[in-house]
Amino acid sequence: MTTNGPEAPLGEVRFLTVAEVATAMRVSKMTVYRLVHAGTLPAVQVGRSFRIPESAVHEYLRDSYVRGMEAG
Repeated sequence: MTTNGPEAPLGEVRFLTVAEVATAMRVSKMTVYRLVHAGTLPAVQVGRSFRIPESAVHEYLRDSYVRGMEAG
């Protein structure tokens, strides 16, 4: 069990800003906002800002990993 997932105590969850996620994923902030608004990347809204659990970013990237095309 990870200590940084949604089941972890809130004080142990590491939240990232949209800018930090964009930098880590090497995409624009707008791309991150689109993922959040589409519900693809879970986030918490704090005022007008969004915070994304670090574990959600890892899960999104792991689930989005594309393997080489298989011959067939």
